[in-house]
Amino acid sequence: MEEEELREFVENMEKIRGRHTELVTVYVPAGYNINKVAEQIKNEQSTASNIKSKTVRKNVLAALEKISQHLKNYRQTPQNGIAIFCGNISEKEGQSDIELWAVEPPEPLRQRLYRCDQTFIIDPLKELVREREIYGIVVIDKSDADIGVLKGKHITKIKHFDSLVPGKTEAGGWSQARYARVREGLLNDFMKQVGRIASQKFMEFGNDLLGVIIAGPGPVKEIFADGDFLQYEIKNKILGIVSISYSGDYGLHEAIERAEDILKDASITKEKKILDRFFTELRKDTGLAVYGFKETVKALEEGRLDILMISERFEFKKFSLRCTECENSIEKIMKEKQVRVLKCPKCGASMEIDKVYDLKKHIMDEAMNFGTETKTISDETNEGTQFKELGGIGGILRFKS
Repeated sequence: MEEEELREFVENMEKIRGRHTELVTVYVPAGYNINKVAEQIKNEQSTASNIKSKTVRKNVLAALEKISQHLKNYRQTPQNGIAIFCGNISEKEGQSDIELWAVEPPEPLRQRLYRCDQTFIIDPLKELVREREIYGIVVIDKSDADIGVLKGKHITKIKHFDSLVPGKTEAGGWSQARYARVREGLLNDFMKQVGRIASQKFMEFGNDLLGVIIAGPGPVKEIFADGDFLQYEIKNKILGIVSISYSGDYGLHEAIERAEDILKDASITKEKKILDRFFTELRKDTGLAVYGFKETVKALEEGRLDILMISERFEFKKFSLRCTECENSIEKIMKEKQVRVLKCPKCGASMEIDKVYDLKKHIMDEAMNFGTETKTISDETNEGTQFKELGGIGGILRFKS
């Protein structure tokens, strides 16, 4: 699996819950003798025969047998190892739906594991796809502050602060100088608090933290960046200071946009450049931009698509549907929410999902076969959100049609 594909796989596997301890996880590390794993599975089958619950025993034995049969496909362990997940994923009590997934990761697995539980064990895979491109963001002004992180192409707020620093107003009975000293002391305490928490949070990312951006609408950001409010390890990672108009969630996003030159090597900046090119071609009507499912796939199959752009949250899937009354079967490409209102074309009764096909993976595999570059697009930027509203799929053509 490619890293992007594996990341999506991990997200899907996290959602699966067994009704009982019927989900089996097997990790075979790189370089390990796969025949020993096959022997262990055989031994586990004998142990599972002693499970008291008839239903659980049946499902666990079925899962182990399926794993055992799958292992026969390998003469030796794949280069990076293999992770196998198998079990009863049926949501209906008393019914069995034994499914198996086998994953060869993009990096070597180091952990050997066998576990039977209500969930699949995916932590070793999550470690392989954890985001290693992380930037810290501090948006600060005299009235409030926000700490956030940019992980790959995703911006997350970690903590918000409201300050107790008063505005520059007259204080009855106070001298101007005394009022200024009080205000300065409160601002200093506020920046200390923000710096302490920001340092703690950013230190948790270790060497994955590539840099820190300090932003704000006023002069406080410079005072904060130049002072000793951040731990020296974090302060040394400050890449730049940018001026923004707002604080809060919008301020975090604006900070990244304004820091485009500073973050020229960041994934989100590279994504923004390809989106800018796409929308420029679209706006100028050059005939070199395409969007929409049918139009994009057609261009891909004709070999005209140079860059495939597909949203991380691409919603279209291929459904095999069956009528609840007349058993009529059809296949449709649509969004999942559209299935709920779909009626049988023969009798008008409701249709139910029989099978779901991963359309996104199929399209990306086709792009690879045609030598088409693929870019997955987040919705963290205004351009990314706009692209998703166009259907979440499109691209740039090699030549006009």
